[in-house]
Amino acid sequence: MAVLSKIRQRSLILILVIGFCLFAFVVQDVIRNGRFASNTNVGSVNGTDIPVKEFVQKVSDLERNQPGISPTQASNAIWNQEVENILYGERFEDAGLRVGRDHVINMYSQNPQVAQNPQFLNALGQFDKAKFNEFLANMKTSNPDQWRMIESNRPLVEASAKKQIYTAMVKAGFVATNLDAKARYQAESDKVTFDYVYVPFSTINDEEVTIADDAIISYMKKNEKKYKSEPTRSIEYVKIEDKASGEDELALRNEINSMLTARVVGNDTVAGFREMKFEDVPEFVNKNSDIRFDTTYVAKKDIPVEHAEEIFNLAKGDVYGPYQEDGYLKLTKMMDKKSGGSAKASHILITYKGAMRANPTIELTKEEAKAKADNLLKQVNANPSSFAALAAENSEDPGSKNNGGTYDNIVPGQMVPQFNDFVFNSPVGKTGVVETDFGYHVIKVDAKYDAVQLATIALSVQPSEATSDAVFEKAAQFELDAQEKPFEEVAKAASLSPVQVQKLLPNDEAVQGLGSQRAIVMWAFSKDTKEGSVKKFDTSDGHVIARVTNVNTTGLLPLEEAKLVVGPILRNEKKAEMIKEKMKGDTLEAVAQASGSKVSTAENVTLSGAMVPTVGPEPKVVGTAYALEKDKTSGLVIGKSGVFMLKVKSVEKAPELPNYNSYLSRVEREEKNRVNQLITPALKENADIEDERSNN
Repeated sequence: MAVLSKIRQRSLILILVIGFCLFAFVVQDVIRNGRFASNTNVGSVNGTDIPVKEFVQKVSDLERNQPGISPTQASNAIWNQEVENILYGERFEDAGLRVGRDHVINMYSQNPQVAQNPQFLNALGQFDKAKFNEFLANMKTSNPDQWRMIESNRPLVEASAKKQIYTAMVKAGFVATNLDAKARYQAESDKVTFDYVYVPFSTINDEEVTIADDAIISYMKKNEKKYKSEPTRSIEYVKIEDKASGEDELALRNEINSMLTARVVGNDTVAGFREMKFEDVPEFVNKNSDIRFDTTYVAKKDIPVEHAEEIFNLAKGDVYGPYQEDGYLKLTKMMDKKSGGSAKASHILITYKGAMRANPTIELTKEEAKAKADNLLKQVNANPSSFAALAAENSEDPGSKNNGGTYDNIVPGQMVPQFNDFVFNSPVGKTGVVETDFGYHVIKVDAKYDAVQLATIALSVQPSEATSDAVFEKAAQFELDAQEKPFEEVAKAASLSPVQVQKLLPNDEAVQGLGSQRAIVMWAFSKDTKEGSVKKFDTSDGHVIARVTNVNTTGLLPLEEAKLVVGPILRNEKKAEMIKEKMKGDTLEAVAQASGSKVSTAENVTLSGAMVPTVGPEPKVVGTAYALEKDKTSGLVIGKSGVFMLKVKSVEKAPELPNYNSYLSRVEREEKNRVNQLITPALKENADIEDERSNN
């Protein structure tokens, strides 16, 4: 069973490998037949093409250099990089920017790995350009391969230097005047108090206001920049899982139970798992289990909590199970028990100059480090509860200093020998100073745990071939039926609930509820896929049948999303007109009576805050109050959350200041700080960017 299970598990890998090989042939054929020959670019920026070959190579390099990154993530990262390189390159050219060797060295010096490297520091501990230049010069002759690698990256470093200079130039163009500073001071310091009548939009139910789809689309077209969007697709899907049936689980349980007692294999009688000799257990487990025998001793806390009590308390040779855990059906046999099999200890590491992996900034001598460790030990012995605070303040071990210096569940041989010997040869509560190659450790033994060695037979709970075939037939039939009948109807007949995905973008990788499913996204955006198209996709744990519910190529938000964003705006506009009909009168009192509201007071409201107490942010209302003269009443004002009428009671003007320098510097600093976030979006918004990746 174990062997068959492994073959089943690996069959998907074999299929993927074969599929990849077939895909490679297809790609070669496509290239030979001119698909990429006629479209040799993945896109363009302001007329500058991004060639397919170079793009693919860069994506491949990124995937190789960043293990774990998906192909789509790599593609998106390189695309953004290429777009920005072109956009900024245009600005560099227009500005006539050039960089020299000093600029490049400055960029290197901003890298902590270079700037903090001891061989590049002067006597004052500062980065020395001359030492770094000497290092590069020597490398050119002593290690030409590394030199060529550094030189190959030079254009990227130069581009970074130009970007830094360009950004600084743009920042220099952001200046504030005394008028700006005075306006900020007044906005924060002037205060207005006013009475108001307020009727919230929420007093009218949403169901009373109908917003037509055409109105939403028309509104977006009038505000195209605000609601622009890439092409999108909406889909719905059902997932039919390929998992073990009750019959499969029963068969597996019978199989694992049969291993408990002796059985005949060929002409031999094989001892059962329960009574076999300990020395025969490892081979038996490795032969019959999907998980190999592990000699490690484990503490009770490391055994799954729902089974820990029963397993940990087994007598030597006893067996627990079958039980199910993490997708496996298991039998566990107690092989051995020992006290002190693992430990918990806290330590404070004091390093010194020249110690292994010591921070280059460490200046302590070995003698000074020993004296410091001895002093810390005295403090620990005087007040054991201070250990965590002392570790956070003094330890040079980043792996433990922020959790009180603690390492839990240490097993013999895990730590360096001196550390290991102190922990496992000392009683709980023992403290001391131990020297290792890393420095001096102030150690406290916190706990010792009993540990057990277990032998576990684990069989993966997998669907049988018959079950998988039945699941495949169900999925295939669903796909056929959904071509002819409403998707919802077919799903209901199959006792499945469709999942709605409202907004897929061309370069998305994940699909809501399914994770990484690039194939579904590519199909949804294929030129042959129309609204209503249905297709089945095989996944690692079953089958997905998807249907395209909406194809949006308008360049605006998809309608379903726009209903959530634009719908409330248009609904509130209609509600405002309905509310205004109720708010009749020339005075606050008359309007309050007519609308069933009341007169409230907002005191000492600033323009910068623009908050109406108990209501929330209402900039238009507060702005209206500041524009009114004392004792004057406004007309009806449509705010963010409802309709207002207000009457100003007082305006308190802040006194003039001798100068506004503090406000001037703050306004200018805030504006400059926004530059880094604004440049790239601004360049992209005004660029002609053609992204053809989904067509390649």
